[in-house]
Amino acid sequence: MTLDILYFAWLRERVGQPRETVTTDAATVRDLIAELTAASEGHAAAFSDMASLRCAVDQQLADLDSPITDAREVAFFPPMTGG
Repeated sequence: MTLDILYFAWLRERVGQPRETVTTDAATVRDLIAELTAASEGHAAAFSDMASLRCAVDQQLADLDSPITDAREVAFFPPMTGG
């Protein structure tokens, strides 16, 4: 499957781009992260601290074990604060 991957804030800086399109066989967000981490040093740096990572699958907040088999987009970003 082909997915659009979006990176925000410091993740974008470490990966070196705000978005990319990847072809993957990953079944979950966690599987996708494993593939991306193996792709480059920038990706490995971006995903080195999983506690400081949030994600969304097709614009819905998701956890690392969420399925992505029917997804079109996965976004990664730091934790959000509000007020």
